[in-house]
Amino acid sequence: MSSASPSPSSPAPSSYTSVVAALRSAGCVFAEDEARLILSTARTPAETAAMVERRTAGLPLEQVLGWADFRGLRIAVEPGVFVPRRRTEFLVDRAVAAAGTAAVVVDLCCGSGAVGAALAAAFPGAELHAADIDPAAVRCARRNVAPYGGRVHEGDLFAALPGALRGRVDVLAANVPYVPTAEVGLLPPEARDHEPLVALDGGDDGLDVLRRVSAEAVRWLAPGGHLLVETGERQAPAALDAFARGGLAARLEVSEELYAHVVVGTRP
Repeated sequence: MSSASPSPSSPAPSSYTSVVAALRSAGCVFAEDEARLILSTARTPAETAAMVERRTAGLPLEQVLGWADFRGLRIAVEPGVFVPRRRTEFLVDRAVAAAGTAAVVVDLCCGSGAVGAALAAAFPGAELHAADIDPAAVRCARRNVAPYGGRVHEGDLFAALPGALRGRVDVLAANVPYVPTAEVGLLPPEARDHEPLVALDGGDDGLDVLRRVSAEAVRWLAPGGHLLVETGERQAPAALDAFARGGLAARLEVSEELYAHVVVGTRP
């Protein structure tokens, strides 16, 4: 969408019609849907106007609202934190299908903690751990996993996790950054300008973090445990190879509807 904003002389939008008009003039493709969400979230006309101003300035809708819908859960989303994508729901679906049940779940590169919260909801009673290198993401994730008794750790991948988890993890979900460095600048402004680079940039071919995760995962997984990582379509063959090199039996799961590609690795 465009970063254009309403003229300062324009009246502050408060009705559905005026909110739609303001959003549409700024280039929001789904202006009607966004207007309904803003109006249902804002508590006062002043709050509505402030939300519309932030959205027309280019902030991601979820950061404007303060929440995102993810697999039926309302996930808190704070400024500067990676916004959970709908396609990532497929990663959770594949984890549930692969594991059936899980006693220990880890959400690596957790961002807002959406994946961890969704997995905890799918596996009631599971011990949940999440980790991220970004302090803002850790703070946000703690809000989202707290209802499930989850713990969130700050640090670089597995170095953030308690050593007692080695060999015990049934489901290890890692929504790693996988945009090639040269393509980060081609992302929509909502992501490029308002989400942390560390959550987007996956290195030269987009697979730097995936390779690190897949190389070490077997030490953390329980026998028969599963590693699941989202990746891009053209990266899938190299991602499968990385999993195999890490000692995992790997397969690719694809959702045509969501255009989502998830590599599933299982520890023998």
